[in-house]
Amino acid sequence: MAVTGFWPIYKNLKATLDYADNPDKTTAREYLDDDLYAALSYAENDNKTDRKMYVGGINCSKQNAYAEMNAVQRRFGIRGKVVGYHGIQSFATGDVTPEQAFEIGKATARQMWGDRYQALVTVHLNTDNVHCHFVVNPVSFKDGTKFQNKIGDHKELRRVSDEMCREHGLSVLENSSFYGGHKKDYWRHKSGKKTHRDYLREDVEYCLTFATSPREFESQLYALGYTLDPVRFSVKAKHWERSVRLANIGFTKEIVQAQLDKNAECRYRLFTLEYRPPYNPKKFPLENELRKLEFAIDHSYDAATVLVDTIFYLVITVIQIAAEIADLMLLSPDLRAAKKEAKKDLKELVADYRFMKEQNIHTVADLQTNIDESKAQLSDLERERKTLSNRIRRPKSPEDESQNKECRKAISKQMKPVRERLRRAEKILEKSPNLYELLKQEHELERKARARYLDRSR
Repeated sequence: MAVTGFWPIYKNLKATLDYADNPDKTTAREYLDDDLYAALSYAENDNKTDRKMYVGGINCSKQNAYAEMNAVQRRFGIRGKVVGYHGIQSFATGDVTPEQAFEIGKATARQMWGDRYQALVTVHLNTDNVHCHFVVNPVSFKDGTKFQNKIGDHKELRRVSDEMCREHGLSVLENSSFYGGHKKDYWRHKSGKKTHRDYLREDVEYCLTFATSPREFESQLYALGYTLDPVRFSVKAKHWERSVRLANIGFTKEIVQAQLDKNAECRYRLFTLEYRPPYNPKKFPLENELRKLEFAIDHSYDAATVLVDTIFYLVITVIQIAAEIADLMLLSPDLRAAKKEAKKDLKELVADYRFMKEQNIHTVADLQTNIDESKAQLSDLERERKTLSNRIRRPKSPEDESQNKECRKAISKQMKPVRERLRRAEKILEKSPNLYELLKQEHELERKARARYLDRSR
């Protein structure tokens, strides 16, 4: 059994060749002359096994590998930063002898690169497991073609290595994982860290423990900072460049729907088995709506995302409920006054809420950014219109005057929706604190009334 690795060399090809052809790692003592043996003995500081010379060249000599590779690169001209490639083929401890490893390594290199490229093959014996080193010239000695080092080449190296191992009666890793198109994910996992896909998978699993419908599932993902594309069934967080299809992390539409159905069934059974006659929720409309939004408020990673637009949503919902139910008494005097003007107030509040949704406004900061952008756009248009007005006062010709008037008219038309957008955003910014205080007042009164109601029910 052998594992393989392959990576580019960016700086010094000779240093890599010298490392691969290091006699301290590749040579047995009985193959060296006395002086070299004495020098190596002096340099050694641990007990290493006896070693023989295991160095071989493919399309180059082992003695002059660097010079011959350098000659090919000079002949065709090396392009880019890569001056060579360094690979390994490591065998399990006790799986092969050095001689077998050398034969397998040479056969692997010959099949991988022997038809077009030069390679040096060595076997190192300085660790517990015998391993081959490959140093490959990136420039072809035939036509100067540069080796591309694509992911397919890494897979091919593994395939050839496995084939050579089988021919020599060794085992191979069947169906072992390969990092494929997610190289960064592979190395993050190797270092014990998580990727954004891992965090997404955990969040989806978390939502699927609560949600009972596709709409509820989508709203819970949104509360965690994600947006769901129901057509592609993909999810994207705020700062991600690309969406992630849920099917690619193990959540197909069928799997998600099955879990939602299971949750809905469990919730129904729990309700029917442990049913207690509750207080009438219509008596406390704001409490009821807050319970519906409980997930977004308690579990949101960014509490600001459920602020301004949620305030308007709650006010609209409570006033609608109060307007539709004749015997419902709102506790806050301000909300009771709003109920009397419900038709007028609702129309304006709904328009404000739709505006925030269209402009993707959630927080006060979003609102202020929208106001600043509108002011800047108005300023630019006003400057352009003023320039045209000056040209109209001093026309060069009647045709120029007519054309400038048309342009000024078009700019005025562009300014109208920007002014309306600015006016509405400023009004919402001014109105939202009052609405927030109104909701707080109603919520506090409802909580006290609900507590009294429950005390009477006991």
